[in-house]
Amino acid sequence: MRAIKRIAFFASLLIIWEVAVRVSGVSESLMPAASRVFEELYIGFSDMTLVYDLQASFKRLFIGLGIGVLIGASLGVLLAKSKTADETLGMLVLALQSVPSIVWLPIAIMWFGMNEISVIFIIVLGATFVMTINMRMGIKNVNPLYIKAAQTMGSTGLDLFVRVIFPASIPYAVTGLKLAWAFAWRALMAGELLSTGPGLGYTLRFASDFGNMSLVIGVMIIIGTVGSIMDLLVFQRIERNIIKRWGLEN
Repeated sequence: MRAIKRIAFFASLLIIWEVAVRVSGVSESLMPAASRVFEELYIGFSDMTLVYDLQASFKRLFIGLGIGVLIGASLGVLLAKSKTADETLGMLVLALQSVPSIVWLPIAIMWFGMNEISVIFIIVLGATFVMTINMRMGIKNVNPLYIKAAQTMGSTGLDLFVRVIFPASIPYAVTGLKLAWAFAWRALMAGELLSTGPGLGYTLRFASDFGNMSLVIGVMIIIGTVGSIMDLLVFQRIERNIIKRWGLEN
């Protein structure tokens, strides 16, 4: 039933879009009809251009996201376990978290040039800080009863962390991973706008430069669709399993 509602909703939007553009007679360079956008997408996938763009974008994304999650999780553990680090480095992390990824572009270009490393650098920054904050919260919010119970059974140090603290913080870590993905995906698009190789962001800028509004909107649809698919098919399933396994259901 939910799927039918969603299909009907988006089908209605496409029909309204198509009719509104054709009735208003607006220029295609400003707002193309839905049929023209999907025709452009069909051409892009048929000649494999958009397929190569997706492959290049996902390659950068997974490299940057992997590095960002590892760094962020490590920093989160450090901030949660060290009061000094939390009061000093923690303030810096909070400040950097508020800086949009696109702001780092000039620095990335000056340091690394307009290449793959610059884009991955932007992605890492987009994922690291949000993962750090959620990992820190997860460890700090572990129920003290779990820790005391484990300690009475002789668990201390690394064993306590591995067996009790880290597993108890998994729900926060999953939330951090979900947010890290979202921030990394946005950072990727920002970074690729100034890249020189294949990628969705590069194609978006290329289409904009040549006034191909149909392809611009088409790429935007792809970006939004990928985000929705990842959330529905990956993260929502993981979250449901975590909620069920950790007994967090209401």
